[in-house]
Amino acid sequence: MRTIGVIARKGGSGKTTLAVHLAIAAHLRGRKTLLADADAQRSASEVLRGRQGPGPEWVETSGSKLFTVQMAAVRSNVEAMVIDTPAVLEEEVSHSIVVADLSLLVIRPTFLDIAAALRTAEVIRRLRKPGLIVLNQAPPAREGVEPPAVKRALEALMLMRLPVAPMILRARANYQSVLEAGRSVEELEPSNAAAREMGALWDFIERLVYGRRTGERTGSGP
Repeated sequence: MRTIGVIARKGGSGKTTLAVHLAIAAHLRGRKTLLADADAQRSASEVLRGRQGPGPEWVETSGSKLFTVQMAAVRSNVEAMVIDTPAVLEEEVSHSIVVADLSLLVIRPTFLDIAAALRTAEVIRRLRKPGLIVLNQAPPAREGVEPPAVKRALEALMLMRLPVAPMILRARANYQSVLEAGRSVEELEPSNAAAREMGALWDFIERLVYGRRTGERTGSGP
């Protein structure tokens, strides 16, 4: 089993939206998936509770209980556990970093988002845990040219000394609208740009944490 923590220190960064989409992405690719909702707002649980038909399992928990949840997931042959962390409680976030095989630091291309994430990036490095920055809610490129805000953000993210995902998630309304049905953009709008972005991000993460290309896995071993 592999565990992926989704972290953001600023509210409104799209952390929960990304956590739900990644959990559904893993499910769509045939992995038995659990979303551990450690955010007291329980938004991720509400989304999956409204889903019709098969989908990721979910559990409401807290940072201090994540290891117990993780061990139970291993016994249940879960293959992918995605953690939606709280936005402001540093101790709770640290629990997620410790148990995760990969921590995703979700950051919008704004000065305040980047400033807030610096401390979390330092914690990830200090604990010597794998981390990956995901630039989210970025304005779209124009004729292949990134907007100045995105260029400045990418330069600033180098200060965190963590790798940055090669795919950027853009500011798109359909990321939010599909959650009303407990679905992801890959399910309801599979041919659009948002679905391609999210699919590419999960496939990249999957290669990082499982060491295989999508569709090459066998069984549910570690």
